[in-house]
Amino acid sequence: MGQQKLRFFEPADTFHKVRFYTAAGAGAVLYTGLMVGLNQAWYAQQERSRFHLFNDWNEWKNMDKFGHWFTSYSYARFAYQGGRWTGLKENTALWLASGISFFLQGSIEILDGYSTKWGFSMPDMAFNILGSTSFFLQQKLWNEQRIVFKISSFPKNYSDESLVALDGTLSYSLSERARDLYGKSFAESYLKDYNAQTVWASFNVASFMQKSKWPKWLNLAVGYSAENLYAGFDYHFTETTTGKEFLLDPNKYPRYGQFFLSPDIDFTRIPTKSHFMKTLFQVLNLFKIPAPALEINTIGKIKFHRVYL
Repeated sequence: MGQQKLRFFEPADTFHKVRFYTAAGAGAVLYTGLMVGLNQAWYAQQERSRFHLFNDWNEWKNMDKFGHWFTSYSYARFAYQGGRWTGLKENTALWLASGISFFLQGSIEILDGYSTKWGFSMPDMAFNILGSTSFFLQQKLWNEQRIVFKISSFPKNYSDESLVALDGTLSYSLSERARDLYGKSFAESYLKDYNAQTVWASFNVASFMQKSKWPKWLNLAVGYSAENLYAGFDYHFTETTTGKEFLLDPNKYPRYGQFFLSPDIDFTRIPTKSHFMKTLFQVLNLFKIPAPALEINTIGKIKFHRVYL
């Protein structure tokens, strides 16, 4: 098959210089722009310090850690697909994808390391490595992804009830706190709201039971989320504009973890000859579909959700 006959979404069967250098150049420009923008929009507004470590284990009930796992896994998955699209051999594409994932996530951790408010997090790096490694090992062992890491998020309805500050004033609500923490737009809250997010490990049952009649596209997903996260570690927080301090009632707003079991779809296992559809299915596989779910949480309750978003 000559390279000149390749359709755009069709992977090359041999090394394609134009594709490779175009992808590498575009990736370098995109990475530079994102890092400069992130530094100016976020880190430049924060006080800087010498490089230092910060132990943030169990901050946000470790929702951020599972976010690191999902993100680094996704970086590796798409970098690998990009490498195969340029005609790189399996092993080369796999090692390159793992390196790209580690580099992208590590860059952000280094920026954190120079921020007074945060620091370089070894737990974050550990979950970054777990994410890229979980992709690498599956490709090595099975030559496919039998466990796909996904995300779901749906906007929360936060209370407008006034909160009593420690100085006795009434000036703040949970909805205002959520907007300050997680942003006002749908895109911001989708990416940042730990109360709204769930990170999933979606298991392809048929690939583990190859002689069964289980549908190849039907997965079982295990998810993790958390509730009542309005501060990193506990129930105490400071409103940034006024400096007023608040302490939430742990009985009324208990912080707890949630574990879910739910059916899911592995879009990449839906048969199609279209390379465009195969690419689209790779993107759709980032997201867990809305579906019924069984919840078991850390405050001892079991719930059934007819449709969990």
